[in-house]
Amino acid sequence: ILDFTYPSADHGLTSIAEEQLRMRGCELIQAAGILLKLPQVAMATGQILFQRFFYCKSFVRHCAEMVAMACVHLSSKIEEEPRRIRDVINVFHHLKKGRGGRTRPPLPLDAAYVNTKAQVIKTERRVLKELGFCVHVKHPHKVIVMYLQVLECEKNTPLVQMAWNYMNDSLRTDVFLRYSAETVACACIYLSARALQIPLPEQPAWFLLFGSAEEDLKEICRRILRLYALPSVSLAALLLQVDKCRQAMDAVAAKAKAAGTVLLSIGTPTLDSPANFSPASKAVSPAVPNPGHESPVSKVALKNACRKLANGDG
Repeated sequence: ILDFTYPSADHGLTSIAEEQLRMRGCELIQAAGILLKLPQVAMATGQILFQRFFYCKSFVRHCAEMVAMACVHLSSKIEEEPRRIRDVINVFHHLKKGRGGRTRPPLPLDAAYVNTKAQVIKTERRVLKELGFCVHVKHPHKVIVMYLQVLECEKNTPLVQMAWNYMNDSLRTDVFLRYSAETVACACIYLSARALQIPLPEQPAWFLLFGSAEEDLKEICRRILRLYALPSVSLAALLLQVDKCRQAMDAVAAKAKAAGTVLLSIGTPTLDSPANFSPASKAVSPAVPNPGHESPVSKVALKNACRKLANGDG
C-alpha cells in the first residue's frame, strides 16, 4: 500500500482539493470520451494515466485540463481507437464553454488553436516521459467479470451492474495507485454484495481465493464511499484555488531570489571612493639588464678596475 504526501501538498494545496481535482479531472475525461464515442476501456486508460501523472507531479505546476486532454488523446491511441487531436480539443472546448445545453461552433484554425494543439502535444510527451513510456494498464472491468463468473453470479444483473458502477467510480479515486486491479475488483463485488444483501461464500472467505485481504477491501470501500461524501465544487473553482497556490509560490520564490541578491551584494566588498583605491603592489622582481642601456654603477666599477690594473703594472 502506498502512503505518502502528494507533490501538490508541498505546494500549498489541501488534500481535499487534491481529491476533488482528481475526481473532476477524471469526470472530464469520461465526458470527453463519451462525446468522442470512445470505448469504456479507452476512457478507463485515460483516467488511470491521469492519476499516475499526478502521482508524482503537482496540480499547481501542471494544468489539469491540459493533462486531461493529453491523456484522452494518448489513451485513444493506446487502445487502438485513435481520435484526431482537433476533435479532442473541440470536445474539451465544448465541455468548457457549452454547458447548459448550448452548442458551440468548432474552434477556428487561428493562432490560439495552433498554440493549444502544440501545448497538448507537449503535455502528451511530458506524460509519456514522466511515466517512463510505461502506459500498460490492466483493466479491472475484465477482472470483475471473470470473478463474478467464478462466483456464479454473472446472471445476477443487479449485482453485476452495481459492481460495474462502483468500478467506474473507483477510477475517480487513487485506489488504482495503491492496490492491484484484482483487489479493487474484489472490493467492488464486496461492496455491491453488502449493499444488495447478497450472501457470498464465507468459509473460507471468497476473496481469499483471489489473493485479497479483507482489510484492503474495507479500505478501498471507504475510499470509494468517501467520493460520494466530498463537497461538490466546480472545476473552475478548483482551478482558482490552484492559481492562488501558484501565485503564493511565485511570491515566495521572488522573495527568496531578492534575499539571495541582497546577500550576494553584502558579501561583495565595496569602495567608498575610487581615488582611495590602490591596487596591491607587485612583488619586486630581479632587475634584468638592458643590453642597450648601461647603468652608472657599471661605468664606475669599470674605471676602478682599469686603475688597479694600471697601478699593478707600474
